[in-house]
Amino acid sequence: MDWYAGPSKPRFVLPAGAVDAHCHVFGPGAEFPYAPERKYTPCDASKAQLFALRDHLGFARNVVVQATCHGADNRAMMDACLASGGKARGVATVRRSVSDEQLQQMHAAGVRGVRFNFVKRLVDFTPKDELMEIAARIATLGWHVVIYFEAQDLPELWDFFTTLRTTVVVDHMGRPDVSKPVDGPEFELFLRFMREHPNVWSKVSCPERLSVTGPKALVGEQAAYRDVVPFARRVVESFPDRVLWGTDWPHPNLKDHMPDDGLLVDFIPHIAPSAELQRKLLVDNPMRLYWPEER
Repeated sequence: MDWYAGPSKPRFVLPAGAVDAHCHVFGPGAEFPYAPERKYTPCDASKAQLFALRDHLGFARNVVVQATCHGADNRAMMDACLASGGKARGVATVRRSVSDEQLQQMHAAGVRGVRFNFVKRLVDFTPKDELMEIAARIATLGWHVVIYFEAQDLPELWDFFTTLRTTVVVDHMGRPDVSKPVDGPEFELFLRFMREHPNVWSKVSCPERLSVTGPKALVGEQAAYRDVVPFARRVVESFPDRVLWGTDWPHPNLKDHMPDDGLLVDFIPHIAPSAELQRKLLVDNPMRLYWPEER
């Protein structure tokens, strides 16, 4: 599906300096070809279009995350960071073969993390010893590790994740099944993962990927994607200094509906109800992780 053109203007006014801490650029394919081994082919989504959305929604900065359709070719992501005037940082995908010189080039472009993807429908398995080697090398640069997995796989991955010594950022709360109770054993395991490991952070993003109720129109103060609210709010209120939020624009590989990014921004006050929580989620935490030199 192509991304949503003409997103609404959010009713929620973002705090000054807010960071969209999870978004992507795709191609354009003629300039930055997609990986031959990709599991999906996205619609082109350029850096200029990303920056226009940033300004329309009211964000000040972006964190551009490498997506699987570009494989370990990080050029499109790095190009966006370099073109941002310091307003974007990046999260890369790298292989064991990456050279120290290439890592330094990525750092100079604004990369501050690497992403390990464990979602089996999106990537082929990478040996854990290779991932550990990469994690050790990027730790010397002060980078962190981003992990993407699905809730049912956390028990199998727990031992590996807890050996990582960097900051570890979980994409989209580990994709919980929101049809199950928020107090149930599956989500409680994720909360225990964060509670017992203070180096673990979570993005409370992508309700459009998790929701069963979907993007129903707002009725009074009721939220769209309302079935995701209790899960995200639990994480925000339990770990206010270790949460991030992002649009996930341009919402790759969705097959059900394409979200209105303005509506996604209006989701934020439902999961971070106070001004203090909103500022931590959107400004203080991402600045501490991605722009520590400016704090």
